[in-house]
Amino acid sequence: MATITTAQMQQRIGTETVSDWVEVTQAMIDKFADATGDHQFIHIDPVRAAQTPFGRTIAHGFLTLSLMPLLSSKVPDAPTIEGAKMGVNYGGNSVRFLTPVRSGSKVRGRFKLLSFDEKRPGQWQQTNAFSVEIEGQEKPALIAEWISQIFV
Repeated sequence: MATITTAQMQQRIGTETVSDWVEVTQAMIDKFADATGDHQFIHIDPVRAAQTPFGRTIAHGFLTLSLMPLLSSKVPDAPTIEGAKMGVNYGGNSVRFLTPVRSGSKVRGRFKLLSFDEKRPGQWQQTNAFSVEIEGQEKPALIAEWISQIFV
């Protein structure tokens, strides 16, 4: 993993990176249901979910969105910013859930750096276009524009 300066990061605007594939297991879905209290049958009951148009259980949309940190950690050779102390989520400009992620599916993240601006000394704001692709599916699970703050 390469370490780059904030100036080098600004030069990466417009570049795209792609993560390795990650399987979305039923165990992940069940744990998310327990953490959020969303126990709708389409997520946790394989027998009933098999009778729906989905054919099996599906991940919660917010579970799919919450995979962003995991997927970003699976980008081969993703650079780190020199002197970065921490990064925090700042919010999203948009999120759209387009295709359900069926349990057992593999997903990967696609990240495109849209902007990287210094908001105040040592505080940088990074905006990425983010999509979650499903192996074997044409349409992504979700698309989002996500904002992070990086402190150096």
